[in-house]
Amino acid sequence: MTAVSGPVRILLADDEHLIRGAFAALLALEDDLLVVAEAASGPEALAMALAHRPDVAVLDLQMPGMDGVKVATSIRDQLPGCRTMIVTSHGRPGHLKRALAAGVRGFAPKTVSARQLAEIIRTVHAGNRFVDPELAADAISAGDSPLTAREAEVLELSAYGAPVSEIAERASLSQGTVRNYLSSAMTKLGAENRHTAVRLARERGWV
Repeated sequence: MTAVSGPVRILLADDEHLIRGAFAALLALEDDLLVVAEAASGPEALAMALAHRPDVAVLDLQMPGMDGVKVATSIRDQLPGCRTMIVTSHGRPGHLKRALAAGVRGFAPKTVSARQLAEIIRTVHAGNRFVDPELAADAISAGDSPLTAREAEVLELSAYGAPVSEIAERASLSQGTVRNYLSSAMTKLGAENRHTAVRLARERGWV
């Protein structure tokens, strides 16, 4: 029995409405691609994926509520038939490594042309992988993050100047343990304070 093939069904998730709208309009010009759902946040993207069951989810890296890598992880676990790709204006080596670990098949900058984006979607849908060459080279030269998962978590929670007591509550840790993690992260990153540590870790995509 021959399988009936149709257009590749796509979910677009980006909190920047102009960019999402532009991508949707440009992809609509491709006969073999069909945008079936759009989302403006991480939780909405996951909900739309589960509701519409697209073939490919095109996810922004940084979205309210849940970043693209976390959405991709949830889609992988709950909707294994859907392939995921990240399109971002904030690509860092650490982001790429997290994305690949989450099963993301494509990672590209938002500067790609409409034709390139369409080709990447087709590549990902076919089960192949696309990674922006420049970003891949940066990831190789940057090396792996020296931070443990807990150190990265505590550092990320401290990014907006939250007091140790609040970080401890949100991470379900004691205040002393939080201070130890922050101190260890600062030492590993060669930072004089946690604010500098956060900046350095973000520049490398480690948080």
